[in-house]
Amino acid sequence: MKLITGLGNIGEKYCFTRHNAGFMVVDKWALENNLQFREEKKFKCLMTKFNFNGEDIIIAKPTTFMNLSGEAVGAICNFYKIDAKDILVIYDDIAIDLGRLRFRKNGSDGGHNGIKSIIKHLGTSEFARLKIGIGPQPPIPSENYVLGTFTKEQAEILKPTLSRAVSAVECYLTDGIEKAQNIFN
Repeated sequence: MKLITGLGNIGEKYCFTRHNAGFMVVDKWALENNLQFREEKKFKCLMTKFNFNGEDIIIAKPTTFMNLSGEAVGAICNFYKIDAKDILVIYDDIAIDLGRLRFRKNGSDGGHNGIKSIIKHLGTSEFARLKIGIGPQPPIPSENYVLGTFTKEQAEILKPTLSRAVSAVECYLTDGIEKAQNIFN
């Protein structure tokens, strides 16, 4: 069993903000596969399960807000006995240009509070990540930029990026992270 988690903030106020790029990817993937998210209060997330190429997959969207994402990821992993090597976290990255994707096998939190929370709750940084570029950041505070909505021009770049990200997740599940890195980074 694998866990695919998109990060973001719950609520209409945050729906189309840059910080919700992870939610956008898993929402698109769920839509393409006719999957419905349901609230799972004990896991502090919206969740759906399905079988992809013979493997059980959980797709989760933490309802804890970004900075506490680890509470949901930790609860799911503890209950379903999912090892960190079977987790892919999808989230925004301000240091990567809009339209670019980047897989990583593991690493530090890079200043991202959602990843920091996941590392804290799992007790390891050894989980895969798919970063969705939302940069470059203009000369405004980071919080203002990530919590701002995409401009019309940025949305036009984002649309094919989300489709490409869904293909990247499917490649990761089918062929592993190394091949996904070679194709999509």
